[in-house]
Amino acid sequence: MQFAHRLTSLRSNVFADMDQAKARARAAGRDLIDLSLGSSDLPTSSHVLEAIAQSLRDPTTHGYLLFHGTQAFRQAAAQWYTQRFGILVDPETEVLQLIGSQEGTAHLPLAVLNPGDFALLLDPGYPSHAGGVYLANGQIYPMPLLAKNSFLPMLEDIPAPVLAQARMMVLSYPHNPTTAVAPLAFFQKAVAFCQQHDLVLVHDFPYADLTFDGITPCSVLQADPAKTVSIEFFTLSKSYNMGGFRVGYAIGNPELIRALRQVKAAVDFNQYRGILNGAITALTGSQEGVKAVIATFRQRRDAFIQAMHQIGWQVPTPSATMYIWAKLPDQWASDSIGFCTQLVEATGVAVSPGAGFGKSGEGYVRFALVHDPALLEIAVDRIAKFLG
Repeated sequence: MQFAHRLTSLRSNVFADMDQAKARARAAGRDLIDLSLGSSDLPTSSHVLEAIAQSLRDPTTHGYLLFHGTQAFRQAAAQWYTQRFGILVDPETEVLQLIGSQEGTAHLPLAVLNPGDFALLLDPGYPSHAGGVYLANGQIYPMPLLAKNSFLPMLEDIPAPVLAQARMMVLSYPHNPTTAVAPLAFFQKAVAFCQQHDLVLVHDFPYADLTFDGITPCSVLQADPAKTVSIEFFTLSKSYNMGGFRVGYAIGNPELIRALRQVKAAVDFNQYRGILNGAITALTGSQEGVKAVIATFRQRRDAFIQAMHQIGWQVPTPSATMYIWAKLPDQWASDSIGFCTQLVEATGVAVSPGAGFGKSGEGYVRFALVHDPALLEIAVDRIAKFLG
């Protein structure tokens, strides 16, 4: 049986290898503490669940949901953006409901790239960004993110021949995995760069709420209020603990929204209307649940950092996201995969190797703060014993 060549680039997956290492640890009787996946362990707010529950009893919600049936959700999303960032948004032409933002970031390259075109991606970066480019038969130019540059890409370093063949740039701040936050001045620079080189500017924005210590994240649309080249993706997975409900949206340039809608129409209908009713409640109702999420991850961050410092691993304190991006001890500096696989098999503590996020992620590991402080401290104690 023969398969498409585009699958070749999708076969190697560090996280699938880590899953196998976790399975071996379980088989050996290890008590697993999984800090490798950024899936929140916190519950969805009760008022959101109630809106979904009420929908279940309404038979008019049980059929297919086409674009025009998502109008109320799109209006809620537009209102949320206007209130949050001061950006006027047309819910009819500038918003598209998605089955999670990952659907949008994976499908957009199909609407933008022709075979052989370049996409400029962050390195390290979220793996699905690369997957969408490969599915579109595009090429990837990795933009290295280095600590000395505050984990921001150096746009001036992109070679002219690559730019001549490039069609899109993908950014994502607050950033997974490095936890970096980009200032408005950087987004303004990126918008001007993309306007100059006729690039689509994509901003994946799942951690819009998960910032600490007075840090305020920027929407790319604040740097491009006319939406000349930009499209932004938001998910309710992190802020509202709705990861399993798979609900998000794209917002931005109306031509890009229309193009993405064309791809989406060929692939799927939308999800269940009751889920969107819950999402509308999340966006327009009480935001106390979001505040609780922020407070919880701040507490976990502080507890984890303190424990790591006590064992002598001096990791920086992040100002955003639900992660810790840690530079590995010298003896593991070039083998993050080896560190992670041996750690989970020896101790049951699972973390993500930096190499899984791109070449420039080598020498780091990512810890996801998806457990209570007490369990995080137990994980650090096991790490200390592993390091000897």
